[in-house]
Amino acid sequence: MKRIVSACGIDCYKCECYIATRDNDQTGKEIVAQKWSKQYEANLTSKDIECEGCMSDGMHFAWCHKCPIRRCVIDKGYQSCADCEEYPCKTVEFLYNGVPEAKTNIENLRSR
Repeated sequence: MKRIVSACGIDCYKCECYIATRDNDQTGKEIVAQKWSKQYEANLTSKDIECEGCMSDGMHFAWCHKCPIRRCVIDKGYQSCADCEEYPCKTVEFLYNGVPEAKTNIENLRSR
């Protein structure tokens, strides 16, 4: 199965935001916005729930433009943290504590 991996290692094909965007599912976007607003103590709307993958040239989730991991990867000219000689680092620590699957994905990419 094809996978799109974000800068940090999140599998976009499993991401609720990506799926709702891909499926053009307005109700799904509203549900994700409500869920993530509570989960991340944010004020998100369905308009924030637009993403074709953080490293794509397309639409990005509202947080992507603030994400320090994405910014670091782009600044270094990489596709993901898997390309970085400094991995693991403090920049990704906050995410991997909450989303260990992302760390596993990066480590699997690094081992190839």
